Amino acid sequence: MTLWEGLLLGLVQGLTEFLPVSSSGHLVVTQAAVGLAAPGVVVEVVLHVATVLAVVIVYRRRLHMLLTGLVRRDPQALRYIGLLAVGSVPAALVGIGLADFLERAFDSLLIVGCGFIATGLILWSTRWTSTTPTARTPSVAGAGVIGFAQALAILPGISRSGTTVATGLWLRIGPDEAAEFSFLLAIPAIAGAALLKAPELSAATADVGAGPLLMSFCMALVSGVLAIRFLVVLLRRRAFHRFAPYCWGIGAITVWWALAL
Repeated sequence: MTLWEGLLLGLVQGLTEFLPVSSSGHLVVTQAAVGLAAPGVVVEVVLHVATVLAVVIVYRRRLHMLLTGLVRRDPQALRYIGLLAVGSVPAALVGIGLADFLERAFDSLLIVGCGFIATGLILWSTRWTSTTPTARTPSVAGAGVIGFAQALAILPGISRSGTTVATGLWLRIGPDEAAEFSFLLAIPAIAGAALLKAPELSAATADVGAGPLLMSFCMALVSGVLAIRFLVVLLRRRAFHRFAPYCWGIGAITVWWALAL
């Protein structure tokens, strides 16, 4: 992987991880479009670690409050951390139990294209969510439902932020709070994936090169911070569904491409 390829993959990852258009799907399509041999799951983990750091930067105050509350055993902080734990379980079970199937899915442009189209349908459905939110945090059952939405998004082409934020909106959680829960929920999910692949990092660095990996990491970090802030603004303006036509368009093109090969 060259420095330019590292820059491109990092930019794609950072923007599409938080905008509801599926980072995994865009990485697969980008790799195929530029003729880049898939560098492996490890490079994707490096990119995802960068986007986790973006979440930490944007929500650093909220994370500080939660950690301080955990130490002080504050009931509200403990409840919120517990909700994040509940929401993390489905993705962990799916990621571990279906690891082989999921890795094969990343080799299928047809699956990616169908995933994009499904994401568009999910985003479009938010046009009918309530304009008067009734909750700032999900219930325990609601956290579990959001967790299942996150587990579904392990498939390439299904947007993690799209499915989890949309589910939060359908549960009548406020847009800022739905985004916050979605992005904080990403931390254990992505950190867990990185931990599972950690033993392979040294070998991947030798194969891909430290320079391109560092370039990807930096680009994903910077673009990820910008994408989070942009998405929150769109949610406040109830413009979340406007990403649906884009997802349908790239999904249709990807499906056509897959069938033409």
